[in-house]
Amino acid sequence: MKIVSWNVNGLRAVLKKDFEEIVAGLDADMVCLQETKVSEGIFEECPARGYEAYWDFAQKKGYSGTAIFTRHIPLGVSRGIGRPEHDTEGRVTTAEYPDFYLVCVYTPNAQGELARLPYRLEWEEAFREYVVELDRTKPVIICGDLNVAHNEIDLKNPASNRKNPGFSDEERAAFSRLLDSGFADTFRRLHPEEQVFSWWSYRFQARKKNIGWRIDYFLVSERLLPRIREARIHTDIEGSDHCPVSIIIE
Repeated sequence: MKIVSWNVNGLRAVLKKDFEEIVAGLDADMVCLQETKVSEGIFEECPARGYEAYWDFAQKKGYSGTAIFTRHIPLGVSRGIGRPEHDTEGRVTTAEYPDFYLVCVYTPNAQGELARLPYRLEWEEAFREYVVELDRTKPVIICGDLNVAHNEIDLKNPASNRKNPGFSDEERAAFSRLLDSGFADTFRRLHPEEQVFSWWSYRFQARKKNIGWRIDYFLVSERLLPRIREARIHTDIEGSDHCPVSIIIE
């Protein structure tokens, strides 16, 4: 089974950039999207052929949003994490399957000068509690834009970004707590020394120069890790400031 995750930075925009052809080429069982920036009712059917779509929309128009496109009808789908104070921005879509939960997540950005860091840390703890509770029932696959480079290998310029959003000590520690709660970073476990990025700024020709960050992840319950056969970052696929990431699980 192949699962893909991609922050598309606006679904309607990426639809004009060969999105359907890209999805067809990836040939995934599930495609999880973040930052869809669409409101309820925009799409009457899934914009990718052969998939059913499940959405979590932000209340604010043109903001955030997550979706799961799937070839396999889930047992059930939920939106948010069951915390009203955190469930207005469309950040989490969860699909339940017979032997795992699939959680598509778009973690809040701490913003310039870490203005939103206090909220971000509250959200991080609430999300951690949510997936830990799911994990008590069956294994969990978490994928999405987690808006943090965990270690220095995960970004091009760690020294100059030490206190910037996405690489603050507080955000990195929150990510460590999530992993310590029973989850594995699939790409880093399979490729412990490889430096590959999944996001590049639109400024300063960052992608052309490969000055990037790895902030898009697949995390799995530790007991699922032996079933992971591949973890990839598709740096050749354009259309967004992020590229897709994927896993193959047996």
